[in-house]
Amino acid sequence: MKNVGIISLGCPKNTIDSEKMLAILKEKGYNIVNDEHKADILIINTCGFIEDAKRESIEYIIEMGKLKNRRLKYLIATGCLSERYNKELLKELPELDAVIGTGDFPKIAEVIEEIEKGKTVLEYGHANLLNDEGIQRILTTPNYYAYLKIAEGCSNACSFCIIPKIRGRYRSRKMEDILREAEELVKKGAKELILIAQDTTKYGIDVYKKFMLPQLLKGISKIDGLKWIRLLYAYPDSVTEELVEEIKNNEKIVKYIDIPLQHSHDEVLKRMNRNTNRQKIEKVISRLRSIPNMVIRTTFMVGFPGETEEEFEDLKQFIKEKRFERVGVFTYSREEGTKSYYMKPQIKKSVKIERQQELMEIQKEISYQHNLSKVGKQLEVLIEGFEDGIYYGRSYMDAPEIDGVVYVKSNKKLKAGDFVVATITDAYEYDLVGEY
Repeated sequence: MKNVGIISLGCPKNTIDSEKMLAILKEKGYNIVNDEHKADILIINTCGFIEDAKRESIEYIIEMGKLKNRRLKYLIATGCLSERYNKELLKELPELDAVIGTGDFPKIAEVIEEIEKGKTVLEYGHANLLNDEGIQRILTTPNYYAYLKIAEGCSNACSFCIIPKIRGRYRSRKMEDILREAEELVKKGAKELILIAQDTTKYGIDVYKKFMLPQLLKGISKIDGLKWIRLLYAYPDSVTEELVEEIKNNEKIVKYIDIPLQHSHDEVLKRMNRNTNRQKIEKVISRLRSIPNMVIRTTFMVGFPGETEEEFEDLKQFIKEKRFERVGVFTYSREEGTKSYYMKPQIKKSVKIERQQELMEIQKEISYQHNLSKVGKQLEVLIEGFEDGIYYGRSYMDAPEIDGVVYVKSNKKLKAGDFVVATITDAYEYDLVGEY
């Protein structure tokens, strides 16, 4: 029995593809290992979204390639970088035995059979396939939470983004298939389901000819044993009144939304081809703020081609004014194959980094003030672990891996997956401390 390992890079959508590949290989009789040093076959599920992600993926391939002098026999690259730079990867990285694109990962077992015959395999070009039905998953997240992909690809055509070319056009899954998978995940122990897609708020527009996220949320919330539903990657132009009402009134939906705004200035948004403007963004934020205790996470991009000091200043004031609870700031990455690649003037790297740091300093203080407001109050916390004599976990305000944590002091014996109500006693810039 051969040992197979997988290293999954990038976003949760990649995580799900990795979990499906593991299930396919286990069914074929392969032994799954978590240690690359014990693997006979190693898969690196790559990210190819921006420059830093591409670099990380390539560095992993080179580093893991060194293991081929020891136990490792075959090294395979899958995912977004493989779809985007298919032939180039095989040519430039001879340690690779196979390259598989985003739509071809279900062929993983057949590809391994081919490379065991001494062939070098290249499979790509099917990014528009929808490969989510009929394939089981071996969860790589802790069993008390799981990601649930409701759609694949994107049709938004933002001028800076390569995703439509490497993940294909927007394809919603059928509601009955999503509900079936959600029930299976809860049966496996998931107490929190985190809904993901490249754009969750457009769910259903292609299949049902209207936005169906509120109806999907209603259906998922009926599953017994499910505690939290979390919504990520909600685009502002399709946040409807109906969706806001569903979030507000559905007790299982945590009052948290990840809504990537990218910028505040109309001219920058226009160059980004964001299909929104400042007025619409203000309206969406106002709608969301009508939900009591709502936490808004957003991301902004600095250094987009042509971003002037005035446009950056507008963004700075916008962040100060809106006081989002969670903010990520990214520097613009110039990507081949995107419209913005050819835009002028391109902003110097040093200026982009300076602007990023300036915004994060502003946000750090906003985050700290928000956390201070929680001291003395009670928060429900999902316990995730125990370290250095203290438990840690997440409140409804925190998505895994991207937000802060709540440290919980307790003399009681707790375990990962427990929900406890902690009294908050202290606050840091991004984390909280409580007692139970």
